Amino acid sequence: MHSEPEVGLSLPRSQEKVLASLDGLGLEISTGSRLSSVTAVLRGARPGPAVLLRADMDALPVAERTGLSFASTTEGVMHACGHDLHTTMLIGAAHLLAGRRHDLAGDVVLMFQPGEEGWDGAGAMLAEGVLDAAGPRPVAAYALHVFTTGFRHGTFMARSGPTMAATNDVDVTITGVGGHSSAPHRAKDPVPAACEIVTALQTMVTRSCDPFDPVVLTVGSFHAGTRRNVIPETARFEGTVRTFSDKAQSRMKDAVVHLVRQIAAAHGLRAKVEFTKRYPVTVNDAQETAFVEDTVNEGFGEHRFRPLPHPLTGAEDFSRVLNEVPGSLVMLGAAPAGADPEAVSNNHSSYAEFDEGVLGDGAALYADLAARRLALGSTADRTVISPS
Repeated sequence: MHSEPEVGLSLPRSQEKVLASLDGLGLEISTGSRLSSVTAVLRGARPGPAVLLRADMDALPVAERTGLSFASTTEGVMHACGHDLHTTMLIGAAHLLAGRRHDLAGDVVLMFQPGEEGWDGAGAMLAEGVLDAAGPRPVAAYALHVFTTGFRHGTFMARSGPTMAATNDVDVTITGVGGHSSAPHRAKDPVPAACEIVTALQTMVTRSCDPFDPVVLTVGSFHAGTRRNVIPETARFEGTVRTFSDKAQSRMKDAVVHLVRQIAAAHGLRAKVEFTKRYPVTVNDAQETAFVEDTVNEGFGEHRFRPLPHPLTGAEDFSRVLNEVPGSLVMLGAAPAGADPEAVSNNHSSYAEFDEGVLGDGAALYADLAARRLALGSTADRTVISPS
């Protein structure tokens, strides 16, 4: 998978690999109509509830520079976020669970998802009925995500409540009047105004946002002009706004639009501003996260789980699943063994490397979470497990 990465919602080669790896396990398999998803239902020997396990499959438009023997052979595309590991772990879990089907009272829904990286693949799979694949909706849902930086190798981490941010897109076009660079007074130059707006947006976050309700605003793309001696008619930039509450999200939408328009107007320019909501806040269920901790402690030892001290400002479309089903997104430290997790290249870097030695533990945790959660039965019969 790593050497043949694919981007977006259409991942035909990745889908083929998953289907081939699940062949012969006796699963009820369906594929998506609008995307290259795979949904596989493993039926337990006895009736019971359903549990969902999610793995994302898509890569990023990043040129790989790791020099690995199995590096990407697709130009400009790389598994720089570890989704190939997630998929492999879930396939491993499918094999483990199939081997203990006779012990399971209920069903396991295996959700192999394309398009996590900004394509809302989870939303598309929900629209196509992944939560109803087993019949009754799952009583719990879990996902794993590997990280290179900030997480000790082989350590599982999770927290209850907000875990990853909501993300929103900001697209701005400033329009003026083009002209010759020697006579800016005869034009209306959008470039300095757009630069001023970018700086003002950063200042606005520090001056008007509650530091205990964090906001992260980043402009990642800025384009204007074609030649050094031509004042362009337009300047465009794109950014993201990440928030952890509906209040902050709503406030930022109003504030960004107002600031952009007012600064543009002060320069005699026109502004088009689009503020688009993408993924909601990823919120882990407190009881399910306590259950994750208990499962890790029992299966791997108490030294292998650490509470995640604060939310991460990245975003995840697994948030859409957790909006519908109580569950937990679990982090796994996967920096190369022996490396300093604070010094290695991070996720999304061209140089990001992950230790495939964590694959067995990830597969085992997926399988243990499903088997142990099914043993607890439906939500109504569930025993609440407190964190250790």
